[in-house]
Amino acid sequence: MTELKNSPVEDFDWDAYENGETAGDKSREELTKTYDESLNTVKDKDVIEGTIIALNKREAVVNIGYKSDGIIPMNEFRYNPDIKVGDVVEVFIENQEDKKGQLILSHRKARASRSWERINAALANDEIIKGFIKCRTKGGMIVDVFGIEAFLPGSQIDVKPIRDYDMFVGKTMEFKVVKINEEFKNVVVSHKALIEAELEQQKREIISKLEKGQVLEGTVKNITSYGVFIDLGGVDGLIHITDLSWGRVSHPSEVVELDQKLNVVILDFDDEKKRIALGLKQLHPHPWDALSADLKVGDHVKGRVVVMADYGAFLEIAPGVEGLIHVSEMSWSQHLRSAQDFMKVGDEVEAVILTLDREERKMSLGIKQLKNDPWENIETKYPLGSRHTAKVRNFTNFGVFVEIEEGVDGLIHISDLSWTKKIKHPSEFTQIGADIEVEVLAIDKDNRRLSLGHKQLEENPWDVFETVFTVGSVHEGTIVEMLDKGAVVALPYGVEGFATPKHLVKEDGSNAKVDEKLNFKVIEFNKDSKRIILSHSRIFEDEVRAEKAAERKAKRAPKAPREEAPVQAPLEKTTLGDLEALAALKEKLSK
Repeated sequence: MTELKNSPVEDFDWDAYENGETAGDKSREELTKTYDESLNTVKDKDVIEGTIIALNKREAVVNIGYKSDGIIPMNEFRYNPDIKVGDVVEVFIENQEDKKGQLILSHRKARASRSWERINAALANDEIIKGFIKCRTKGGMIVDVFGIEAFLPGSQIDVKPIRDYDMFVGKTMEFKVVKINEEFKNVVVSHKALIEAELEQQKREIISKLEKGQVLEGTVKNITSYGVFIDLGGVDGLIHITDLSWGRVSHPSEVVELDQKLNVVILDFDDEKKRIALGLKQLHPHPWDALSADLKVGDHVKGRVVVMADYGAFLEIAPGVEGLIHVSEMSWSQHLRSAQDFMKVGDEVEAVILTLDREERKMSLGIKQLKNDPWENIETKYPLGSRHTAKVRNFTNFGVFVEIEEGVDGLIHISDLSWTKKIKHPSEFTQIGADIEVEVLAIDKDNRRLSLGHKQLEENPWDVFETVFTVGSVHEGTIVEMLDKGAVVALPYGVEGFATPKHLVKEDGSNAKVDEKLNFKVIEFNKDSKRIILSHSRIFEDEVRAEKAAERKAKRAPKAPREEAPVQAPLEKTTLGDLEALAALKEKLSK
């Protein structure tokens, strides 16, 4: 700034001054010229330095050595809240004299005219600069640096995550320039870079003093799904979710909250990677050690279901003390079922202790033991010959598995489903979930199985069939199925017989076909195996043999004076008495 010229005027005429003649021998023009020469010479658009001589909330008065002082709005100094009287600042001369004769200055334009030069110098020299945070923007903040709007990414504000960006708006902070794009006039600054170097030094000092088992106080810095980050005063450590509590934790937020101060123990650390593993639950005794010494096998306990799996449920009877209820211990039933059929997470459940291993910290529980075992008095409750209603649970090729009550299962063999119907698979007779009447045939208490029958609920019709379908008797039947080994023939009253291919040849030499109705002769009857063997061919074959036998007999016998009646082979038919017996049987079966 040019200094004022304060040298005295020589040969000043004091007498003339006393008489009111202030110009003396010099004209007014000369005096004005002398005054002007004593002031700075300035030009519009120049950038010069000035001194702040007065401040108020609205504006600053700046002296640049000119004949008048300039006024600058205070909002141009927002980046520097410490501005005070006496500070030297750069100013841009917008107008030496406006309509009011006022000198117009701008500090912002003065900064902007040299801003890019300063920004580049700050980047090159790794210089620390000051900036004013003007406002928020997407992903960060806008910072006024030397009059240029620079971008401060949210990740570069601090070393720890920022939750409230608005708290920084309006603050002046120190920054480092980290990137400049001259083409797009973009500047990126960082406040985090200033403290990282200092933090690294702090981390090295802190880690060098760490020891396993050491207890430190820290602050919850961040909560994730897998753990909690703790600020130990310049260095971060991680409490894994499994080290938060002896009990099960679904999410760390159940145990801690942000900014909470707590004591943690050092479990492990890595000098090179600067990773510190911390624990919280280790500061408390293990719940198994505090478990009552009186607790024993057979005791009843209550707890909450914390984990479900197909094979069972984990019941927490105390924080950190869990027992497994296997699915086989949930019901006396032998049917394969999922644990989800019995309970769900959050259920309050009572159970019985089945095994207890304090050293291994394991416990198995059961809930079916809360009910009496239905097999203890099975002979009394379901004696031989007793009849009950059961529910079909499953099929096999050889029979039907049914459940009389929970835990009491039985098998109906396929041969015990019907007296008369030949069943290839149980699904032809009943369906899963259906009710079926059964009779207890045998009890296997060791294997917890009952042998059951369904057909035994009715009288055995084969006792009557034995008197009706005698060997040699002839009955009308319908071929219902053709097989490689022969044909299945439907006889009266729902009974079936079987005829081999050679017994299906008709008198004209053709073979019988499906749905054809013919007479059949019984050539074999077996009540035990419920088998009737039939023949259609045998009917006319026996007639032919009988005729031939008669002819041979006639030739051998002497001729008699009287004519003998022709001999005919007896042909057994269903008698009236047989039909009455079948009618009575049919009536019983229909009932």
